[in-house]
Amino acid sequence: MKPLAYIGIDLGGTSIKMGLVDQLGNILYTLGSPTPVKAGYQHVLALFSQMAEQLLRKSDNEWENIIGVGVGVPAFLDLQKGIVVEAVNLGWYHVPLKEDLERLWTVPVIVENDANAAALGEMWNGAGKGASHLICLTLGTGIGGGVIINGDIYHGANGSAGEVGHIKVKHHGGRSCNCGRKGCLEAEASATAIVLDALEQAKGMSTGLLKEEYERSGTITAKSVVQLARQGDLVCKQIIINVGSVLGNALAQMCYLLNPEIILIGGGLSQAGKILFDPLIQAFNNEVLPRVAENTSIVPAKLGNQAGLTGAAWLIHRKYTLHLL
Repeated sequence: MKPLAYIGIDLGGTSIKMGLVDQLGNILYTLGSPTPVKAGYQHVLALFSQMAEQLLRKSDNEWENIIGVGVGVPAFLDLQKGIVVEAVNLGWYHVPLKEDLERLWTVPVIVENDANAAALGEMWNGAGKGASHLICLTLGTGIGGGVIINGDIYHGANGSAGEVGHIKVKHHGGRSCNCGRKGCLEAEASATAIVLDALEQAKGMSTGLLKEEYERSGTITAKSVVQLARQGDLVCKQIIINVGSVLGNALAQMCYLLNPEIILIGGGLSQAGKILFDPLIQAFNNEVLPRVAENTSIVPAKLGNQAGLTGAAWLIHRKYTLHLL
């Protein structure tokens, strides 16, 4: 009989990642699929079932070897009942995900917010391994966050803690955010914000690398802005510096409240490397008290797009295995 293991699922608005994870947090096998958002909730459940069966066949496993399944979802949740209260990007409202999956698989299922799951994955077997107090930011289309205190996610009164993307960083003239407010961190310092800044600049320029890229491709991506900044484009470099500074200042404010050992920066935008991290860390050090700065390190996350499924598996590990080790 094979060693007991977990299944971790990272459900996103674009893709589904599913993995078989051992009791040390190592990913043994993975599968991926586009998320059929338009097909609806029941179709996603059916796809989960197909992927799980494929994963078991691929790894030569049976359900009797699976301790449970963890699922990370981009949503507001009723954590006790495992109900997805609101998942805007999926079009799900008040769906009993835990109950439906447990009926489907007859193993325990735990549902968690996707950004929280990513933070747990990094703590278990990533860049945050060994830390008990950490903040994990995911920088992408938006900005997600997970706060870990004493080795576990801090959920707050109703599961809404860690929504760092909606911390207000600009009080006058801020850009509109999807939440309906203006000046949120997500609106000012995400990959989406970089694209909007670059488009505004490109349309007003007569020459330059950014203008050439815009005219050649007809659009701009955050990745292309980073690449042009690396090539020496001063406009793109300043856009990245501005974003890094906003992030660094916001993280400094978080540290006064939470005093973490480590801050992890993940998501696609974290791949920018030094060109983003240097102004971010400089702004953080300029803003935060030395006593706080000397005890807090800021580093890239390690697990990439596997952090979420790893953290989802950790939820089962914590509840059903950890006390036995």
